[in-house]
Amino acid sequence: MDLKKRLPTALIMLTVIFVTVQYAPGWMFFIVLQLFIIAALLEFYSLCRRRTILPQRSVGVITALVLGATFYFPQFHLEFALFLIIVAVGVYYLFLVNSVEKVVVFPQSIALTFFGVVYVSFTLNFIFLLRQRYGPYLIYFLLAVIFIGDTGAYFIGKMWGRRPLAPIASPRKTWEGSLGGVVTACLGGILVQQILWPSLGWPKALIFSFFINVLAQISDPVESLFKRAVGVKDSSNLLPGHGGFLDRVDSLIFALPFFYFLLKWLKI
Repeated sequence: MDLKKRLPTALIMLTVIFVTVQYAPGWMFFIVLQLFIIAALLEFYSLCRRRTILPQRSVGVITALVLGATFYFPQFHLEFALFLIIVAVGVYYLFLVNSVEKVVVFPQSIALTFFGVVYVSFTLNFIFLLRQRYGPYLIYFLLAVIFIGDTGAYFIGKMWGRRPLAPIASPRKTWEGSLGGVVTACLGGILVQQILWPSLGWPKALIFSFFINVLAQISDPVESLFKRAVGVKDSSNLLPGHGGFLDRVDSLIFALPFFYFLLKWLKI
């Protein structure tokens, strides 16, 4: 672990995240979020291209922005946007695929182009709804629970980890570390709740923390599978000491939408 590289990058990222989440007006927060999503999406497409599968990056970026617009404009419904996207992407590929060579790679290309948008844009845009409807402190709660759980899983796994959790996706993760991550996330979540969200009460904080950590622990190795498939450690090297943008949000991809849905289901 290269602290000389990790620490300055971490400080810059934390500052940008805090200022944006805490003080940026809604439209600015949305724009910054879309830039972050596009960066992560392009990294996903770069991973695919290492296996000579060619997702259409420009189509993916435009599609991601259209999908993201449904979160910003309530009157622009997700169902209608998905219909427009499917038709537009279908027409695009109909004219793009004009040779036998392109026909061969067409299924993989269109599948990964569309999957990347859903995987990255659809999931991460829920943070905009979370901020707009519940305020910035619930975002801090979410991030804190994930960080505490990751830290607990790392140290407990390093000391007592024996049985591999997902040996292909994440060889270093263990069941012991995973259990330790759940425990530390739940305990840490209750503590953070007392500071940031005292009106919630510790029983619900425990429920939220448990599901956030479990979903984050699933989300992380799923992203790792894409990297293992192409033989790389990080999605990119754009963030010194931290890999790429996709690496920084992998735990959020499943945990963030479920956290938002859980808030709605429990009528918080």
